[in-house]
Amino acid sequence: MKKCIVISDSFKASLGSIEICEIAEKTILDIYPECEVISLPVADGGEGTVDCFLHALQGERVVTKAHGPYMEEMKVTYAKITNTVIIEMSSCAGLPLVGERKNPSLTTTYGVGEQIYHAVKNGATNIILGLGGSATNDCGCGCAAALGVEFRDSEGREFLPTGGNLSKIAHIDTTKAKELLKGVKLTAMCDIDNPMFGKTGAAHIFGPQKGADMAMVRMLDNELKAIDKTIKKELNIHVSQVPGAGAAGAMGAGVMAFLGAELKPGIETVLDIVDFDEKLKGADIVFTGEGKIDSQSMRGKVVYGVATRAKKHNVPVVAIVGDVDDDAYEVYDIGVSAIFSINRIATPFEIAKTRSNKDYANTLRDILKFMQVIIK
Repeated sequence: MKKCIVISDSFKASLGSIEICEIAEKTILDIYPECEVISLPVADGGEGTVDCFLHALQGERVVTKAHGPYMEEMKVTYAKITNTVIIEMSSCAGLPLVGERKNPSLTTTYGVGEQIYHAVKNGATNIILGLGGSATNDCGCGCAAALGVEFRDSEGREFLPTGGNLSKIAHIDTTKAKELLKGVKLTAMCDIDNPMFGKTGAAHIFGPQKGADMAMVRMLDNELKAIDKTIKKELNIHVSQVPGAGAAGAMGAGVMAFLGAELKPGIETVLDIVDFDEKLKGADIVFTGEGKIDSQSMRGKVVYGVATRAKKHNVPVVAIVGDVDDDAYEVYDIGVSAIFSINRIATPFEIAKTRSNKDYANTLRDILKFMQVIIK
């Protein structure tokens, strides 16, 4: 084996993407010391996305200030690679930031917009926004307001909308934001395809984990329906049913409607930025993976994105994962050559996660040893 690529998602609550790549590289070089190992840790847009890009592309870590979910001032970090900036919305609007104060009717994405503003003012022309892990349900209105979008009530008074008062928006003016973002490409990456509202929308599916009881879920859903009507009336834009519109408290819909962003599956965006297709040239094999491989892996997850691209270049793909569901095997149809679980002994997850790094290394070592036998 002369060249291989390691490109894995994290194993939730067990192994991070960067750690997986480090373990894999060391294990591969122990057995194939002359092999060129390309390590590409990836994340889907949530927590860890910035660190993965910085590790893969050796970019610059930019530290600035922004406002958190309850408008508290905080330090945030984003990645800059030449004129491209990668921002995690969860860095200042994420669920861990609110602690016990979970209330998606009050939290805001304002700080996300502040980060975008800072990046644009410092020369960024290509902004990648990771959607995921939010504590919010404000349809991205806070983010838009920080970038100059004006939201006014029926009496013409400007205010900052949150998840609980979106129905008060009567007028939307995006003029200032359009001027600010002229010449800037904004891409929002996510790995879900939920619509803006409804039984599979932002409030019903993700509201409870953000602290909403069923009464609040229904209220939040109605607020999203209300702002969708206003968006159609004021901007003549229809975004509610776009796959991913419900991401990050319907921020997917908001960044499309207010900021002209393009919504893309996270893994496709990542693969484009790291120039994955070019790196595939001359590769003998790709090692990928995620915490659990199942039918959901076919819906734009890391394994799916990696395998479909590798297949076009006739490069075999081995998926090293935590769990393998009974419905996982359709991934063979899209380019995965083999699946291996790192769960080597029957043990509860609370114990298994403490030995995941060793189990991953040993599983990969077994695969490589077998490859030595069959590939001369």
